[in-house]
Amino acid sequence: MNPELIPILDWQISNPNATVETFLSRPAFDEKAEAAASKCLADIRTRGLDAVLEACKTFDNAEVTPENMLVTEAELDAAEAACDETVKRAIAQAAERIDTFARAGLRPDWTIPTPCGGSLGERFHPMDRVGVYIPGGTAPLASTSLMTVVLAKAAGVKEIVACTPCRNGLEVSAPLLYALRVAGATEIYRIGGIQSIGLMAYGAGIKPVELIAGPGNAYVTAAKRQVYGTVAIDQVAGPSEICVLADKAAKAKWVAADLLSQAEHGSGLEKSLLVTDSRDFAEAVKAEVIAQTAVRNRKAIIERMVENGGMLFAVVPDLATDGTTLCNRFAAEHLELQAENADDLLPLINCAGAVFVGYWTPESAGDFVAGPSHVLPTGGAARMFSGLTAETFRRRSSFVRFTKEDLAETREAIETFGMLEGLDAHAYAATARFED
Repeated sequence: MNPELIPILDWQISNPNATVETFLSRPAFDEKAEAAASKCLADIRTRGLDAVLEACKTFDNAEVTPENMLVTEAELDAAEAACDETVKRAIAQAAERIDTFARAGLRPDWTIPTPCGGSLGERFHPMDRVGVYIPGGTAPLASTSLMTVVLAKAAGVKEIVACTPCRNGLEVSAPLLYALRVAGATEIYRIGGIQSIGLMAYGAGIKPVELIAGPGNAYVTAAKRQVYGTVAIDQVAGPSEICVLADKAAKAKWVAADLLSQAEHGSGLEKSLLVTDSRDFAEAVKAEVIAQTAVRNRKAIIERMVENGGMLFAVVPDLATDGTTLCNRFAAEHLELQAENADDLLPLINCAGAVFVGYWTPESAGDFVAGPSHVLPTGGAARMFSGLTAETFRRRSSFVRFTKEDLAETREAIETFGMLEGLDAHAYAATARFED
């Protein structure tokens, strides 16, 4: 790896570096993916399942048919048998921790009294049928099976459809399938890419879903964005990214390993940003990145990401001011605080998908087993969106229960707003109740 491809640059609030500013700017959408998604989805709307299955052949070289697209119980049994006990224990531990976190975050129904004896409040209801996308191309993400389906089940969803691409013909990863079974998926289809989003959104051969959640590549992301409105979606997420805010007391070996953990995902467009107050530490991390990359299984993928300008180290005068400001500007999917005063820095962070606090909290703990979902906003979208939670899979309804006295108290205001806005029927709906 060419060391010059990992720049170490000074940055401060009063004098921002132009190269760093360019690094912070990530395109929200890929034009090529948008065009491909639009074409494929239009075909699915017109021709239904035939278009879905043709896309499987075209894009995945998979001979998926109406008879084999649904993963059978026998296949799930075989997948379970193929998983060794170590894999099963890891999946069980992760599922339990994710479920515990998901249920703790569910909001209860609530009610408050009105001034005149009525009540107001909110009620929460699980969606009836949802879809989740599980990446299975460059890396079959068994963990994503848990980070999506477990949440939907915790929310009370009865029908949970999972779509994942097949490989080498019709094969789907055994651990991924086993994780889907443990999580509670009720239907699993060996269909990926844009076509899976069309399948679930438009009901092309199956019953349509109400919401689609889960991460995916640029094409899946574009498809999710384009079906929004036909169905709900969790968020628009793209290539993975990590930011590490570290002081010189951190271990360069650990920080380098964490920066590389997101560089290996495979699109070549991932981002890894180090923010530190020590140039010497930045140099040490850089040396570790180069050394560790040389022995990683996905060396070529990491090197491609670095060649695309995906890794940058910024040296700031002060972590608490310039450092946290830069981190909030980046609004990373994953943000690590590897500093002695990490707990003091945490309140200063307001734009991040997930924050990992302290030296002993690698981002990979969040990816696999900690509890919160690893389905998080990317590309700076953490300024506007939040990560996937069980609440994503529920509908919220407010309710109003007025007494006659409540309506009498507010009648004048209702009538006034109705007249102000030229909506006299609105006004009369209150007035009529007090006429003989």
